[in-house]
Parts: sequence; C-alpha cells; structure tokens
Amino acid sequence: MQILFVSAYTPSRIRVRPYNFIRALARRGHTITLVCGAGSEDVAALEELRSICRRVVAVPQSRPTTMINALRAVPGDMPLQAALSFGPAMRDAVRNEVRRRTFDVAHIEHLRAAALGYVLHDLPTVLDSVDSISLLFERALRGSPSLKSRLLALVDLGRTRKYEASYADRFERVIVSSPEDAWALTTLRREHFPAAGSCQPPHVVPNGVDLDYFAPHHLERDEASLVLTGKMSYHANEAAALFLANEIMPLVWRERPEIRLVIAGSAPTRPVRELGADKRINVTGFVEDLRVPLAQAAVAVAPLRYGVGIQNKVLEAMAMGTPVVAARQVAHSLHSEDGHDLLLAQAPAEYARAILNLLDSAHYRGRLGRAGRAYVERHHNWDNAAADLEQIYAAAGGAEIADWRLHVGIRSSLSPLA
Repeated sequence: MQILFVSAYTPSRIRVRPYNFIRALARRGHTITLVCGAGSEDVAALEELRSICRRVVAVPQSRPTTMINALRAVPGDMPLQAALSFGPAMRDAVRNEVRRRTFDVAHIEHLRAAALGYVLHDLPTVLDSVDSISLLFERALRGSPSLKSRLLALVDLGRTRKYEASYADRFERVIVSSPEDAWALTTLRREHFPAAGSCQPPHVVPNGVDLDYFAPHHLERDEASLVLTGKMSYHANEAAALFLANEIMPLVWRERPEIRLVIAGSAPTRPVRELGADKRINVTGFVEDLRVPLAQAAVAVAPLRYGVGIQNKVLEAMAMGTPVVAARQVAHSLHSEDGHDLLLAQAPAEYARAILNLLDSAHYRGRLGRAGRAYVERHHNWDNAAADLEQIYAAAGGAEIADWRLHVGIRSSLSPLA
C-alpha cells in the first residue's frame, strides 16, 4: 500500500505513536511518504526516518511561524491547536506530494495536523485523533496547576469541541488510542449534530511498546529509588510531578526517609526544576536513554492528576519489568488487572501505601514486574496495531485488504476543513 503520512511534528522515540506506526507499516511491506514539521532538534530522528520511508519531506517549523498561524485563526472558529501547523509551507508540502505521485490512503496524525486534510480532497483519509483534546482541555481546566495551561484550555475548548464533533463528516475513518477517547468523540458528535445520520464510530487502535527496545535490563536496581518519566514541559506531567513530590513523597519519607525520587524527562518547567532543591529529588532534565533510570529504579510511579489516552510512560516501565504504581484513570485505557499487572491508586495515602509495600518486598516487586512485562507482550504489540491499521485503511478506500491497490482514484467524501 502507498501511504501518505502527515504529521505536525517529527515522529521519534519521544513521539511514540506515529514513529512506531511508520516502522511497523514499513516492516509489513508498505511504502510510506512522510510530510512532517521539523525543528533543529529533529536531525537524528529525520535521518532514521529516511532509512525507513521512501521519502521524507521535513518542513521547518519555528515558534514564530506557528504563533503567526495561530493568530491568523483567532477571528475564525478553527482550534488554535489545529492552526499551529496550518500554514502555507505545510499546506504546499502536502499538496506537492499528492501531485507528484499516487497514494492509496493518507494518514493524518493528531488534531494539530487535521486541518491539512483540506488539500486531500480526492484521497481516502484516516485521521488518527490519538486522544480527545476536548476531554484533555476539560480535565486541564479542573486539574492543571499551571495558570497558562488553564487559560489556553479555556480559550480553545469551545472551538475544539465543535471541531472534533465534525471529524466523522471530514474523514473516511477516525482512530483513537483508547475506548475512553472513542466515547468522548462519539458523545461530542451527538451533542453538536443530534440530527446527523449514523456514521462510523472512532476505531480504537491502542499504542504498542517497542518490546525489543524496552526490555528488562541487567542493571542493578536501587532499592531506595523511585522514578517518574515523561516530557516535563507537558502540563499533565508537571501536575503529576508536583503531586508526587509535594503530597505523596512526604508520606513515604515519614516511614522511609532514605528513599530518593528521580524525575526524568526533558524540558522541566520551573516549578518542577525547583523540586530539585530537596536533595532527595533528582530532576534530570533531558535523558539520552530513559531506559536507564527505568531499569535502575525499584518502582516507577505515574500519579496523573488528569490526562487522556494511553500513558506510554506506564507501558514502557511495565515492558522493562519495573513495577508500576499508577493513577486509577490509567486503567480506563488498558486491559490490565490492578494488583496483578500494576498497582492503582488515587489519594496520596493510597499511593504511599502501594509504594511502601513494594519497597518492603523484593519478591513482590519482582512478581509485579514480570506480570507487567507479560501484560504488554500480550496486549501492546505494534505489529498488531499495524494490522488493524491495514484493515482501517482498506475500509477507508472502500476496498478489501487484498485489493487495496484497486481503489486508487476513488473519490472520498472528505469535506474541506477550512
């Protein structure tokens, strides 16, 4: 299958979902042309992608450019998140690829690239919404410690709700990473377009884990070390880090004052960096290989206050055999069993008790770590996700999977997004 893959940012090991979709689809024999936004930090990732894809078109995206794009959208009703990449350079790049060669299907990654569907009028198109951004904004309004994040959510929520509700009219198929996000998009559709006829509900294609890369290591674990991983400029991760350090760890330290916390992830915000003033907390900033802190920690903690979709930080820790204590909401996106594959908690005292129980028993940690690894092996394989995508691509073009090349040229029902 000839696939045009469009992303507002460069897929990489940090931007896990599109990166692994591309790799898995290429392994299965598909030919991929990638058009993506790129920054100066993406050189290595682009080099790897060029070894996988037939063609990679990297469109420079600077902060001033994306801000100008967003400002242009203010008088209209396009979500500012969608407008960030909806500039002339990205539009021209996508349009040029469509003119240069014939594709069987287009795959658009995330709300941030959704408006670029405007230039794909005659090409069957699948939107990977990944998450419901409306649901994320609603939760950020209630739970984010960042005033900036709450204001941005407030400004963009109304636009985003209506925009996400119209996905079914604009794309042949929509996919998401979790059942909760599928429910959220379906609910928006019913609220905003109650008179609309039936349409295809979003398809759930869960994230996988690179099971070869995130595999148990032989590094010696520090029995007095906890770890939280994630991009620390992301407001939901910032909220988790502050909750862990300020509300959970004092309860842990009351019984085990020697326990240390590692907060590992790029671009920590100032409130997160300031946590490092406590000598028991190591805020690492960018880490070249996140497997190392995951492999060395006795326990991985993911105390999310809010969020949507599948939490990669949880899957990656489980894949490495590191026992996990996570927020109860994480289970909404997984098929895992509390107490068997990982431990779930909500209140600070619940987290502290789960952490202390694991720290007190090497046997318990080992059993939970092995069960977590077995869980992701069963349920989160990228090749299985790619097989699901193949079926969705074929359905988007109105063809059986065996006849995908025959549907080239079939007109889609895609409506302009602008």
